[in-house]
Parts: sequence; structure tokens; C-alpha cells
Amino acid sequence: MRTQPLLPAAAASLGFFAGQAAAGSKLFAGGTIVAFDSGSESIRVVRDGHLLVTDDRIAGIFESAPDNSSLPAHTERIDVTGQILTPGFIDTHRHGWQTAYKTIGSNTTLAEYVGRYGEFASAPHWTAEDVYNSQLAGLYESLNAGVTTSLDHAHHTWSNETAYAGLNASIASGARIVWAYTVHPLETVDFPVAEQLANLREIAQSAALAESSRTELGVAFDFFSGADTKLIEEVVALAKEFNVSAVTTHSVNGPFGFYNVPSAVHQYGLLNTSIPVIFSHASFLAAVDAQLLRQTNQFISITPESEMHYGHTHEESYYINDQAALGVDTHFTFSTDILTQARIWLQSVRYFFFNIVAKQWQEPVTNPMSVDQAFKLATRHGGLALRRPDLGVIEVGAKADLVVWNARESPSLLGWNDPVAAVMLHASVAEILHVTVDGEFVKKDGRLTAENYYTDVRSKFLETASRIQGIWKDLPYPQLSGPNFVGFEQVHTTEVDSQRGNGTGYGETFIE
Repeated sequence: MRTQPLLPAAAASLGFFAGQAAAGSKLFAGGTIVAFDSGSESIRVVRDGHLLVTDDRIAGIFESAPDNSSLPAHTERIDVTGQILTPGFIDTHRHGWQTAYKTIGSNTTLAEYVGRYGEFASAPHWTAEDVYNSQLAGLYESLNAGVTTSLDHAHHTWSNETAYAGLNASIASGARIVWAYTVHPLETVDFPVAEQLANLREIAQSAALAESSRTELGVAFDFFSGADTKLIEEVVALAKEFNVSAVTTHSVNGPFGFYNVPSAVHQYGLLNTSIPVIFSHASFLAAVDAQLLRQTNQFISITPESEMHYGHTHEESYYINDQAALGVDTHFTFSTDILTQARIWLQSVRYFFFNIVAKQWQEPVTNPMSVDQAFKLATRHGGLALRRPDLGVIEVGAKADLVVWNARESPSLLGWNDPVAAVMLHASVAEILHVTVDGEFVKKDGRLTAENYYTDVRSKFLETASRIQGIWKDLPYPQLSGPNFVGFEQVHTTEVDSQRGNGTGYGETFIE
């Protein structure tokens, strides 16, 4: 068994927001608080309210200013008069390490992604330092967008060194991360599954995780159908042995071939344990599998922009919003923020059910989905998917993961009345004024609090991005024709023209 690698140099200087003081007590005074009542599973809006945070928890929600004598000594007061306070967003599916690919995969299909940008194609070219820089920069981008918790499907586990690099970057970011070690048969690098399992066990017992309060271990595995039964049982046994914080799998069925459906996972006794199991995408989900999710209280992660971009769709997900949370997926190809995903999903659901009525030449008079529901998918449901009812809500006893929106000065929010509608339909990342994780500011007054460190991270990341993008510029594109790896024919779609004429409008990419 190999020894644990040292942190990259950047991690040693970053520490874990090393220069910051402990959270202590903070009073967010005078804002409109989008609070939650878990008893009724409903949003409770407190206008001109006061929110008390003590250490890492929400300690009080007040409709009027509390008496100073009732507050902990040395409570820091933050004036949020006229602003909106919401819980931080929860991303239940992302691949943080891929940040360095940004903008070079803007027109990818899923087949091209797997053959060019995915875990197997990338493995021979990425160093541990590349993984560290790319993961850390991506998590800062996510925190800046108000995403305080992420389930990271970490398929950069091509060696002990690259595995630890992504883990260490997650810890250094200050975000709340369930870092899901990916076990996968690798043919492009020499890192056999037996060594991966040993590495996973070593990480599960490592000091790095023991000392981290925000990064927890998960397991990612995409071979519940088709892999050797003994391997599946080993992975499941390890997940149970270490009581990991989540198991996650890509469930992209139909012609796409990632047949990790709930019924396949259920055969191995995983759905009825205390471990949350999250099925990313859940494309082509069968009704019997949807019912199994409800029976076992397990969730899917809808990644609307991804499922539209890559074409693996989400037609069945419209019917199981009750067991769904939201994710981003491959943020190098599109948005990194959950707000965008929630907005796209809200309007997509509306379009889908409106269209059913309109096709019958009838006019719909009710709206299929509300902003309240979309907001809860982006917050509360993420916590429920991870079996963390203390995440994604503003409620006494919940974790103090908060976003403060600049509703007082932003032109986009001028004249707002309903705070949930203001955020869900009118705000953008530009309106995010403050973000806290565990009661500590990770963004304050519109700037990441790691600003002094971020200069160094940015320069190192740009070196990685330049190197990686330089390699990919010269890599040949995969030849995609004939049947795919599960036997379905690969075909060309109609390419839309935005100019008059035939074949004139698709355009080109502008990569140097």
C-alpha cells in the first residue's frame, strides 16, 4: 500500500481558510428571511427579520430585533436591511476536476464527451497538480455562485496521487463536499481496481478526512449492471463498512448504456441502508424503478442543462419531482450554478405539461409548477437526497450555510415583493452579496474571502488550463459511426440553420 502523498504546494499555503477566525456568533439584521418549517415542509417568509448564527448552526430566527442582552457576547452584527436571505444551494451531481476544459466542449454530444473529455479519455494526460488546481478553481467558482454543498462524482481517481489531489482541493476550498471516490476499470492508465479499492480504504481511514469538518467521503460506481458480481459486492461492502456519506451512480439508460437503474442497485442490498444513493440523470427511468425510489426514499439528481446539452434527456423526471434534487454535472460545458439549473427545470416542467394540454387544442388555466417547488428542489431536496435535513434550509438547528442577495441595490431586483420569485426568476450570481458555510464567510461584500489566496490559485489554474487545452487542441476527435458500445446505432441529428440556406448556420468554434 502506498503512503499518502503530501499536499500540493498550493494546499499548504491555502490551508483550510487558515487565516480566518472561528465562526463565533453573527446576527444578520433586518433582512427578508426565506425560512423553512420542516414540520409542514413549507417555506416561511420573515420580513424585516433577524437571523442569529452561533458557531456553525442557526440559533434563532426573530421577527423583531432581539435584545442585545439575549445575544452571545461579542456577536458580530451584519446589516442586511432590504436584502434577501436564503439557504445555500445544493448540487447533487458534479465533476469538479474538469474545470480546465472550460469552453472547449461547447457543442459536445454524450458520445463525444465519453470519448474525448470523460474519465477514461482524460486519464493519461492529467497530473495530480492539474487535478488539484482544476478542482479548487471550480469549487471557488461554485461557492461564488452560492452553491454551498456539492456531491462530487470524483472520477479523477486514476492513481493514488490524483485521487488525493482532488480530495485535498475539496478540503482546501472551504465548501461542503461529499467527495465520492470513483471505482472504475481503467484501460488507459495502470491503476487496477484492486489498487483503487486499497486507495479508497486508505483514504477512508486517513487523517485528511478525520480532520476535515466539511469534506466527507462518498463512493461513485457506474457498473452495477455488467460488472463482475464480486467487484460490485466489494464496492458495496466498503461503502457499508465506512458508512460513507453517499453512493452515487450515472443512470443513463435507453440507447446510452449506463444501466445503473434502482432495481439493479437494489439487488445488492444498498437502497434500504442508511446510506443515501443518488441516481444522476435517471434518463429513461422505468415506472417500477420510480416506485422503488419512493419506497426506499432514494433520490435522482436532475441536471437539466446537461441533459439538454448532451441529449440523454429527462422525460421521465417530470413525473418524479417528489424524489428529485438538482445537479450541474460537467460545468466546463455550461453553467456552474444551481440557480440556473432550477430556473431551466422550472420552465422545462411548465413547457412539458402545458404542451400536453395544448396539443389537444385546449388552453391550460393552471401552472404545472411553482417557483416555491423549484426553490425547494434547489435547496431542501438536496439536503433530503443526502439525508441531511439540516442542509438546504433556514431553520433553528440547521447548518448556517447561507446566501444573502443584494435585493436593495440590484437593478434586477428593484421593486421585488415575493422573495422566492425574486431569487428564482430575476436574480443572477451578480446579486450574491454574502455566502457562509458553517457560519463562516466564504464570500463577503461580493468577493470571495479567499481573495488573497485566490490570486495564487488563479495563476496556477490558468497554467493547468493552458496545458490541458493545448493537449486537447491537437487530440483527434473520436470517429463516431456504426453501433455504440451497447449496440445502438449512432446517427447524425438535424443541424439547425440560423441563416437562410441549407447547411449555412451551424458555425464554428473559436479555440486557439
